[in-house]
Amino acid sequence: MRIKFILILFILVWISLLVRIYYISIQSNNYYESLANSNTIKFEYIPPIRGEILDRHKQPLAINKLGFKLQVAPHLPRKNGDLDAELETIVLMIPSLDIKKLKKNYIKKDSPYNHHFIDVVDFISYEDAIPVYSKMNLNENVKLLPAPKRYYPNKKLAAHIIGYVARANKKDVDKNAIAKLTGSTGKSGIEKYYNNFLQGEAGEREIKVSAYNQEMQELSYKAPKEHQQITLALDLRLQKLIEELFKDKAGAVVVMDVHGEILAAGSYPEYDLNTFVSGISVSRWSELINDLDKPFTNKVVNGLYPPGSTIKTGLGLAYVSSNKMSPWTKFTCEGTMTLGKNNRKFRCWKHRGHKETNLIKAIRQSCDIYFYKGSLRVGIAEMSRQLKNFGLGKKTGVDLPNEYFGTVPSREWKMNKYGKPWYIGETLNSSIGQGDFLTTPMQIAQFTSLMATGKIAKPHFVKNIGEQFFIPEYKEVLNAKQKKRLPLIQRAMWEVCNHPKGTATHYLRSSKVKIAGKTGTAQVIGISQKTIKRLKEHELAYLKRSHAWFTTYGPYKDPQYIVTVLIEHGGHGGQAAGPMVSKIYNKLLEYGYIKK
Repeated sequence: MRIKFILILFILVWISLLVRIYYISIQSNNYYESLANSNTIKFEYIPPIRGEILDRHKQPLAINKLGFKLQVAPHLPRKNGDLDAELETIVLMIPSLDIKKLKKNYIKKDSPYNHHFIDVVDFISYEDAIPVYSKMNLNENVKLLPAPKRYYPNKKLAAHIIGYVARANKKDVDKNAIAKLTGSTGKSGIEKYYNNFLQGEAGEREIKVSAYNQEMQELSYKAPKEHQQITLALDLRLQKLIEELFKDKAGAVVVMDVHGEILAAGSYPEYDLNTFVSGISVSRWSELINDLDKPFTNKVVNGLYPPGSTIKTGLGLAYVSSNKMSPWTKFTCEGTMTLGKNNRKFRCWKHRGHKETNLIKAIRQSCDIYFYKGSLRVGIAEMSRQLKNFGLGKKTGVDLPNEYFGTVPSREWKMNKYGKPWYIGETLNSSIGQGDFLTTPMQIAQFTSLMATGKIAKPHFVKNIGEQFFIPEYKEVLNAKQKKRLPLIQRAMWEVCNHPKGTATHYLRSSKVKIAGKTGTAQVIGISQKTIKRLKEHELAYLKRSHAWFTTYGPYKDPQYIVTVLIEHGGHGGQAAGPMVSKIYNKLLEYGYIKK
């Protein structure tokens, strides 16, 4: 019995050995063959060259500067001085390099597990590299490889719109394989919004290598998909004009056709985009962040401001399209009105008042009392609903990253945000674009296009993505009654700019184009109930002055373009921005954009 048991055990051991041999030699053949191939076949990914950004006339806005990156072989001995000797040779050929930085970069990336050449310099200019290119590449421990660097030839012009490319951080690399390969990615503006297109697609080489990781044969090659170009609708000439007009001023501007195509836009002050390409210094970063004029904020889509009287056009349309008011409804303006048990005063900007006022006069002369009293009839619920329908309090959809929503106040909004009830005085403040009301310049430009055409156009900077044209997008938001009343609003906007008592008329005398528009003076500080005589804007300290708005369309009879200007702490809208707007329309006419 014992012999039988031993014999069975012996047979079982041999069977298991035979099964294992069969598995290793036959069944696992594919696995080990693949493993063997991975030790001899290597894949190299080729970084693509980023696409250029051009203006509508093919003038460069973002291009690539030709240059090289410098790599050094891994595992160079440090103790016997091999590494130092190699780096000293490099510095002798290119004296502008810092040997300490080269060594620091090398040591940081060198490890027993790394068998790839190490980047010690990200960019060496073409002029510095070419004289030593051949000599340097004779050294088997050194590689000088093409490495273009992003360059912005116009420096700060349209900085917030174009955006910039900078070094990719860990988060960028984890999300984007190309960023890992190139070491950079779009960080803001168009560069970020269209990053996936601009960066292209990596190429690939399949090569056979020896046991020492030396290349023996190229098995296949796939070229990278690169130089994917974007053409913007921007006109560099208009951008330069606006930059001159905004000298020593802070604010934003949008010049857009009624189909949503943006010819010029800017946020001021600006900054040199090239500062960020290779990494910004701590001192310069601190300077930008702490500047009171916020040069690092893209005010076009991220600046939130009380819209002031600019919203009176849309609110007037909501009033006279409701069942509570008609175009012939009149209110008397005596300069102030009181509300509530405490007789709280609500003032009109004109101390003596506008007397009997209808819709057109109220918009033409920006009468606050008309809109206060109208808001008490129509109510905040209807006001808020209509203004949101007109595009305020929501993103315009413009092709820039991180666009803000803004705020159209309402009972529901206040309860959700603060858990507090709504007060009737807040309805009055909202009716003149004050209180918690906040908009972006881009929203006001889109809102103005609705007043001009009856349609909401989606704003866009891009004209062509490669060979593909951008197709304009529109939304019909007005009901039949609103469409019928819209010509009244347009007439009132014409009178703002052309009637002897219009709030902008006296500041548009140099304009060669008949325009329509609405001024706005958005207060940044509250006015005490005890104040009897208000200080004039120029008498206030700079940071206490109101923001100046002027949003327009032209020509009046054939709306083609929208020009919206915001000047921070500029005072009265027409006075501060009127001459600026005139010059922009004159250039649109001169350059052939406006057809009379």
